[in-house]
Amino acid sequence: MGFLLGVDLGSTNLKVVIYALDGQAVASASASMVLNHPDPAHPKWATWDPDLIWDGIGSLCREAIAGCGGTAADIRAVAVTGMGMDGVPVATDGSVLYPFISWHCPRTQPQCDAWLEKVGAAKQFSLTGNPIWTFNTVFRLQWMQEHEPQVLAKAEKWLLIEDFINFKLCGEYATDYSMASSTLLLDQTTRKWSSELIALAEIDASLLCDPKPSGTVIGAVHSAAAASTGLATGTPVVLGGHDFLCGALATGAFRPGVISDVIGTWEIVVAALPAPVLTSEVREMGLWVDSHVARDAWAVMASTVAADALEWFRREYGFEERQRAAAEGGVDWEYMIRAAQDVPPRSNGVMFLPHLSGSFVPIIDPGSMGAFVGLRGHVTKADMFRAMIEGLDYQFLQMMEAFESALGVKSETIIAIGGAVKNRLWMQNKADVLGKLVEVPELDEAVPLGAAILGGIGVGVYENEQDAFERTYRAGRVFEPDAALTERYREGYETFKELYPALKDVHAQIDSRGQ
Repeated sequence: MGFLLGVDLGSTNLKVVIYALDGQAVASASASMVLNHPDPAHPKWATWDPDLIWDGIGSLCREAIAGCGGTAADIRAVAVTGMGMDGVPVATDGSVLYPFISWHCPRTQPQCDAWLEKVGAAKQFSLTGNPIWTFNTVFRLQWMQEHEPQVLAKAEKWLLIEDFINFKLCGEYATDYSMASSTLLLDQTTRKWSSELIALAEIDASLLCDPKPSGTVIGAVHSAAAASTGLATGTPVVLGGHDFLCGALATGAFRPGVISDVIGTWEIVVAALPAPVLTSEVREMGLWVDSHVARDAWAVMASTVAADALEWFRREYGFEERQRAAAEGGVDWEYMIRAAQDVPPRSNGVMFLPHLSGSFVPIIDPGSMGAFVGLRGHVTKADMFRAMIEGLDYQFLQMMEAFESALGVKSETIIAIGGAVKNRLWMQNKADVLGKLVEVPELDEAVPLGAAILGGIGVGVYENEQDAFERTYRAGRVFEPDAALTERYREGYETFKELYPALKDVHAQIDSRGQ
C-alpha cells in the first residue's frame, strides 16, 4: 500500500487530498481560507494569517490521514500547490515577521506604477515572460522596504506561501521555477534570478530562495511538523508548484498539442512549450509565459472572464427560474440551460460580446464592454443565454488562434476541467465551435492531484510525467463536434470578430463620459 498527499492552498479553501498511486482520491479534507482586513485606517488592505494557515493544514492532514484507510507511514511523499505571489518574511529562528499580504490587497499600486515607468511592460516580458500586475511579489518586497524596513531588516528569507508550508514541514528554504515565475524577478531563459531586475527593484537578493525544478525532494517532515500534522517523521517533502500548472500536469497539458482549459469564473488556458517564447507578438496578445511544473518545459497561458458572465445573467435575469426552482425543488441553472438547448444554433441571430470585465486575450482593452447584438422583438431570454455561451466559445476560439499564430501551438486535444464542465450544453457547443474533441476527464480535483504526482515523481513512484499521467489519468466524457454545425459556427465567428472593432469607439465614448 502507498499513498501520496497533495496540499492545495487556495484563495477560497485550504485542501488536503490523499491519493492512491493510481490517482484515485481516497480521503480529503477542506476548510475555508480566511481573508483579514486588520487595519481600520486602511479597510481595503487584506492579509492572510500564517499561523491560521499552518494550523489549518495540520488539522486537515490529521483528518485526511484518519480517513484514508491506512496509516501515516503509508504516505510516500507530500507536495504543496496553490496561489502565487503572496509571501512572508521569516527570521533566522523561523518566526514569521509580518502576515501574508494577500493578492486582494491594493497597497502595492504605487510600487507597480513606478515599476511600469522604470522597467516597462516590454522589457519585463522580454526577461520574465510575465505581464505586470499590482500583486506581483516584487512589489510586496518594495512596499516592505519603504514602509516596514525594520521588519525586512530582520528577515532571513522571503517565503512564498507554498514555500512557507514546506518550510514548516521540513525546515528547508526552497522554491520552484513556477512559483518563482510569479515574482517578476525570474529570468525565464536561465531560470535564475535576474540580477538586473533585482538591482532595479533595490532589494536584497539573499532574501530569495534558490529556484529548483518542481518534483525535487527538499527535505523530510521533522518531528515538530509530524506532531502538528499527523504525518510520519521522515516523510519526504517534494516541491510542488503553481496551482494552475499542477492542474495542467494532471490533465496531460505538458505534452505537445494538449490544451488544458480550466473553466470557472475565469477561463484559464494552458499549453506546454519546449522553450520560452518571449516575443512582443506574444505579449501584445495578452499571453504570458511561465516555467512549467513539468521538467524541461515552459507554459503559455491565457485567461479571460468566462462563467462570471453567465452568473451575472443568472443573478439579474433568472428570477423566474429561481422561483420555479424553489417551488419545484429543482435548480435554476437547469431550467435556464434546458431552455437554451431548445434554441437553434446561432441563437436566432443574437450575438454576445463577452467583455463585461474588459478584454484580455488576444485583444487587450480593459475599457471594452459587453454587448448583445441582433436583438429584435421576437428574441427571448433563452436566445440571449445561448448567445452568451456561443460568445464565450467564440472568444475561446480567438485564444486558440492566438496560441497558433504567436507560438505555433496546435490545439489537437482540449481537456476541460472546472465547475463549468457540468454544463453539457456549453461543452458540446465548445466542441462544435472549435471543430475539435473536448474531453472532460473523471477528475474532481486536478490541482492537488498534480501536486501529488510531483511528489510521486520526486520519490520515484513514477518514472516521469508521462508515466505518472498514464497511471493516474481517467478519461471521461468526450464531446464530439458536429461538422455541419462547425461550418455554421465558422460563419458566425467571422461576424463575431467584427463586433469588437465595430463597438470599440462607442464603448470608449461611454467610458470617457462615465455613463
